[in-house]
This record gives sequence, C-alpha cells and structure tokens, in this order.
Amino acid sequence: MVYRSIWGHLCGYAAGVLANRGVYPTGQADRASIGSLLRRWLTALSGVVLGSITAVAALLFSVVASLALVLARILGRWGAPVQRAVAVSALSFSEFEIRRITRFHGRPPTDALTPSRCCWYLGIRWTIGILGLGVVLLLTLCLVVAGSMVSAWIFSGDWGLIEESDRVGGGLVAMAALPGILLIFVAAVGVAGVGSLDRWFAVQVLGRQSERLLQQRVAELTSSRDHVVDAIDDERRRIERDLHDGVQQHLVALGMLVGRARRAEDPERVHELLNQAQVASQGAIDELREVANRVYPIALDKDGLRAALEALAERASVPVRLSYELTERLRPAVETVVYFVVSEAVTNATKHASPKSLQVSVTHQKFDRVLAIITDDGPGGADPSGNGLSGLSRRVAATDGTLTVDSPAGGPTVVTASVPCA
Repeated sequence: MVYRSIWGHLCGYAAGVLANRGVYPTGQADRASIGSLLRRWLTALSGVVLGSITAVAALLFSVVASLALVLARILGRWGAPVQRAVAVSALSFSEFEIRRITRFHGRPPTDALTPSRCCWYLGIRWTIGILGLGVVLLLTLCLVVAGSMVSAWIFSGDWGLIEESDRVGGGLVAMAALPGILLIFVAAVGVAGVGSLDRWFAVQVLGRQSERLLQQRVAELTSSRDHVVDAIDDERRRIERDLHDGVQQHLVALGMLVGRARRAEDPERVHELLNQAQVASQGAIDELREVANRVYPIALDKDGLRAALEALAERASVPVRLSYELTERLRPAVETVVYFVVSEAVTNATKHASPKSLQVSVTHQKFDRVLAIITDDGPGGADPSGNGLSGLSRRVAATDGTLTVDSPAGGPTVVTASVPCA
C-alpha cells in the first residue's frame, strides 16, 4: 500500500506538470492515464538506448574521420576522394540520427545538411549518448537491486512476522525503501531529459539558422548602409578636390593665356601664347578624362574588367604587372568594386610609397569569390585607417566582401580584397 500510494502521488504530480506545460490540455490532464505516460517514457527509453549505441559509432567515426582528413591534407589533391568519402559518411550518419530523434523524441527543425556541420555534430553528439548510457545503467542497477530486495522479501517465508509487525515497523520499511524509489524516479526522469537534450543539440547544430542569420544580416546591412553613405561622401569630396586642384587650375591657366594673347601686339608672341593655351587645354582635357575615369571608366561597361585594368596599368606612372586569370565576366557591381580597389590601391602606392613596380593579380577564389591582390615594393608602413584605404574597406564591405592590408615596415605592402561573385 505504501508503494502504491507513493507511485500514485508521483503519477499525479507528473500529470499536473504536463498539464501546466501544455503537453495536455488542462481538461484532459486528469484523463491522462498511467499507460499513456508509460508508453511515452518507454519510447524515450528506446531512443536513448539506441542513441547510446550510435554514440559509440559516432565516436569511432569521429576518430577515423579525423585521421582520414589529416591523411587527405598530406596527400594534397590525391586526397580529394578521401574527403568526399568522409563528407558522404557524415551526411548519411547525421541523416540516420535525425530519423532516430524524430522517431523517439520529436522532429527537430533542420536546415539542409552540410558536411562541415554534420562532422561538428557527430564529433560532440557522442557525449550525449554516453550520458544516456550512464542514465540507463543507473536505472537498470536500481531496478535490479529493488527487484532482488523484493524477491528476497517475498521468498523469505516470514509472512507471519510481517503480519505481526506494528505500524512503526512498516514506517521503517517505508523509510528504507524511499531513497531507492526516489533514485529510480530521478533515473526515469533522466531518460526523458537525455532525450530532450539530444533533440536540443541537434536543433542547435543542424537546426534552422534563419532567425539568427536574419538578425546578423540586419546588423550587417545597417552597418554597411552607414559605410556606404560615408563612402559616397568621401567620393564626392575626392571628386571636388580633383576638379579644384586639377581641371580648375588648367582652365584658369588657359584663360590667363588666352587673355594675354588677346592683349599682345607682337604676332610671334600671340602665336607662342596660343600654343601654350593649346597645351593647357590639352592638359585640362587629359585631367578631366582622368577624373571621369576615376568616377567610372567607360571601358568597364564597354569591354569589361580586364580591359579596364589593362588601361589602368598603361596610365600608371610606375610599371604595373597585371595577372588576370578570370575567364568569364563578373556582375557589373563586382567588376566595379574590383576595379576601384585596384585603382585606389595603385594610386595610393604611387602617391605615398614611390614603388619601383606593382603587381596586380585577379583570380578566382573558393566558394564563388574573386580575389584581387595588389603588391608594391615600397617601404611599407601603410595606414589601413587612412582615407583611401578605409574608403576602400567600406566599399568592399558593402558587397559582403573583405579587405585586408599587410604593410610591415620595410615593405612590401599587400592589399587583398575578396568579393563574392553571387
């Protein structure tokens, strides 16, 4: 009677907890039978036991996969089949784990599985399986000890002594049995807890990252918007400075020469001044063309990035060696960013570093990105926070790209921009 009373109270408490948590509606909590709770618990127990078995397999897979990936790195391109085999195995193993969790603990919302996330999941998930194995062994041990005590009590044959015992004796038996019952209850609840932990971990590693990625994306776009506004203001100031210091000065000189020619009386002097005015006008045209190219080169739209970079290398005041390995045209926005990165880096190096030569390399990078590297043999010491380089960094960041500047004292200075093509 004591055991039955304790078990009844525990089941009633469990039903109340389930009702409060919304597992059952409040009106149905009282009708949740012990059989239904037991079936749910046995389902969770089956999932934990199976998860304990797969945990050992996951541990072995993690060890073998780590050794295989190390071997693949040593083999270089010959290790590509090994990497593919590890990726396929990780995907298959993770899909099996998702099916197991769905069957016994509820479907976890997951994104499309990727090899890297699956390897990360399997490399840690085995610890949860070992925890579940420990809980199952503890529960088994408690049940075996309780069963042996009850069987020894039943088959001892001391029924008369039990019938003659008083209430104090029954209380002592209940007090001795209560710690064992509580331990069994904790182990039983631990089974459900391990199942919930298993599902939670799958959601955290393989689950949908949409909300988190959306929040991160909003923060990045907000920062990029501010950077774009700053870059536009910097570009306007640079254009104004180029027009004021370059084109305007040539036009002022041109006007002065024409005025002097109009006032001159000697035909030879007039001819000389007009020649100087022609030279000044040509300089103004060249300067205006240079400003227009810095605003947006017409060759970029007409002939593509390669032709625009070749024209840039020809106009540079120092030798520029161009290595262009792209075989297809990029999106206009990507071509524009790459062009201005190269143009600004070449201009900054020419103006501040006085290099003997520059090397420009434009190649494809992994994960559908384009990589631009500008190297000069100047003395180094470039400041990434300066107006030119910081403006470039903001321009690249607006397209989800990255820009790094490595300029140790003594050189060389290497400006690297990685821009996504998609």
